[in-house]
Amino acid sequence: MDTESLNMFTAESLSDEEFHKLWVANKQCQLELTETGKLVIMPLDTYGTSLINSELIAELANWNHYKKAGYVFSATTEFHLPNGAYRCPDISWIVLERWQALSPSEQKRFPPLSPDFVVEVGYPAVEEMREKMCEYLENGTRLGWFIDLLASRVEIYRVASEVEIINFSSDKTPILSGEDVMPGFNLDLSLMLGKRNWG
Repeated sequence: MDTESLNMFTAESLSDEEFHKLWVANKQCQLELTETGKLVIMPLDTYGTSLINSELIAELANWNHYKKAGYVFSATTEFHLPNGAYRCPDISWIVLERWQALSPSEQKRFPPLSPDFVVEVGYPAVEEMREKMCEYLENGTRLGWFIDLLASRVEIYRVASEVEIINFSSDKTPILSGEDVMPGFNLDLSLMLGKRNWG
């Protein structure tokens, strides 16, 4: 299916079942649907972004393995947000109780919630990403990180709080905290600085 035919769909004409069929038929693409019905074809990860995401998932999965507090997901998981949008954050985590409250069919297709924690990495359209991060919070996410490696900064999104911006460099890198959402989870960004300009 080409780009023009994909852009023909709107939220009014595309049911959950229809979007699922479109998603299955276009596995080579990472598709999202906005609240207003705009179909978005997300760019594929670069080599460097893919490596960074792998590092992040490994760190989060390692913490979660010992805490057994929830479930970790990659960008291959599509979430159906309460506002009607379909989103696939680069990395996400859902607390155990929320995931277990879903039915098997809800877990299998598009989980109908916004994850407790989301990470987006290296997105070129910064303003669009900021809107997306706010959308996550409005729909139930409690903590979000937008890691802009090209600008050497992290934007931290919290419920009912101003966005915190942390600048970093090769000489001074922050250790990000899971705060009260994921107690005990810490991420040292120095692990990724050597990969941020790869592709």
